[in-house]
Amino acid sequence: MLDSALRRAIHGQGRRLSSASVLASLHQGCEAAVPVLVGVVIDEAVSTGSQTALAVLLAALAAVFTALSLSYRFAARIAERAAEHAAHELRVAITNRVVDPCGGAETGRLPGALVSIATTDARKVGTLNGALPFGIAALAGIAVSAVALLRISVPLGLLVLLGTPPLLWLSHLVGRPLERRSGAEAERAAHASGVAADLVAGLRVLKGIGAEAAAVARYRRTSRDALAATLRAARAHAGHDGAILALTGVFIAVVALVGAHLAAAGSLTVGGLVAAVGLAQYLLGPFQIIAWVGGQLARARASAHRIDAVLSARPAVVGGTRQLPPGTPAELGLRGLTHGTLRGLDLRVAPGTLLGVVTAEQAVADDLVRCLGREAEPEGGAVTVGGVPVTEFDPGLLRRCVLTAAHDADLFEGSVADNVGGDPATVHTALTASAADEVVAALPDGAHTRVAERGRSLSGGQRQRVALARALARDSPVLVLHDPTTAVDAVTEARIATALRDARAGRTTVLVTTSPALLAVTDRVVYLRDGRVHADGTHAALLAGDPAYRAAVLS
Repeated sequence: MLDSALRRAIHGQGRRLSSASVLASLHQGCEAAVPVLVGVVIDEAVSTGSQTALAVLLAALAAVFTALSLSYRFAARIAERAAEHAAHELRVAITNRVVDPCGGAETGRLPGALVSIATTDARKVGTLNGALPFGIAALAGIAVSAVALLRISVPLGLLVLLGTPPLLWLSHLVGRPLERRSGAEAERAAHASGVAADLVAGLRVLKGIGAEAAAVARYRRTSRDALAATLRAARAHAGHDGAILALTGVFIAVVALVGAHLAAAGSLTVGGLVAAVGLAQYLLGPFQIIAWVGGQLARARASAHRIDAVLSARPAVVGGTRQLPPGTPAELGLRGLTHGTLRGLDLRVAPGTLLGVVTAEQAVADDLVRCLGREAEPEGGAVTVGGVPVTEFDPGLLRRCVLTAAHDADLFEGSVADNVGGDPATVHTALTASAADEVVAALPDGAHTRVAERGRSLSGGQRQRVALARALARDSPVLVLHDPTTAVDAVTEARIATALRDARAGRTTVLVTTSPALLAVTDRVVYLRDGRVHADGTHAALLAGDPAYRAAVLS
């Protein structure tokens, strides 16, 4: 049974595959006709000495060669298009699943592994479309050869017709180890890519803590595992091709020997013998094509299984169908929220409030931000917007109302302005409010300066300010910011705090932070301890009256 990714790839290119199969079958039919025509030339022209028959048959051979040449060219072109289009459609499907607002596709997979699935595995599945028409054509060529041999000699024709199915069945059995090892090869290669991407992303941190040797050792182990899996797959492929070649070689030798025996017994003419031997030699081509298609199918099935695992991944959150009405109240609420380290958290954030959330426990902050950003389904309780549980809304639409800016937000390759987004006026306002205008002023081309992948061409503080500008540019009714200024200096942080309050006036903002500068401009602060609200008040009042809070923000 074909995996759904394989069915998607084949059915989606049905018209192209049909056209390529017809043309490729014409090519194989013409190939099979060549030894038959050569035999006819010997019997009808050479043996009789007829110049007219010779000229007619040579013209027929020329027409056959022209047809097989053109049909192969156009069949290969159409098949290649089918392969590329199928791979592209799979890449699009995988990308759509990965960026789906409900999430879940990334669970248990490194980013590099997802990239490998969307590129290498999609290409392997697509490549099958480039091989299938020729596999079908090979079967058509065998059928034409069998019919031709039946006309020349019934025993030879029956030998081919009855011997081909067992040969195909044996080819299928030989291909099973290749499929298993191809799957293992793809899995280990994807893991190696994921580890490499993970290490490169954290290179500065690794250098900072002096863990380069441990990182190199980890990648070396992963790379060696991937190499071992690749070598096992290569050995399986070589064994598969060798076994198929041996089986087909024995089969063709039997056909040739039977033909020679019939000719010696006088049952075949000289031309018939030449045609029979030529057809036996021709059969090597279709059987080799079938073996090649079998290898491609084994690889494609292994890759399709991995693609299906991504496309069918369980969503991280449940998406509702309720629409957010225009002018949705920007009121945020938590009712008995339980998830990870959160223990029945109750909290109400009135519209237009600038709320600070403080916790000395990083896990509590992370779990809270994940729940507010709909990256995880709470184990209990609910997050509400305007009094309605967020589970009733479509996650994509909800994020237009409630935007969560993570602490470690990445930038994309492109200009600073592209990363912030919006019209020039919006970009300017957001850059000013986040103090990223100072970053832009220091860059050679200002806001149009190109940023490297993940913002690596910028310093940590510069990246953080540009990411904050991007969040502010969205002007969402509810904005959740998690430690947005940990990499900037105290003077810049104070400027950002004042500008942030002005920029978010009239809209709901939640600052999950321990920064005194940011907390000083908030309307209200809640202090979380052991996953619950421990204290609630203004920043100044909590500093004066709660030693635990004072220790959390001043330590």
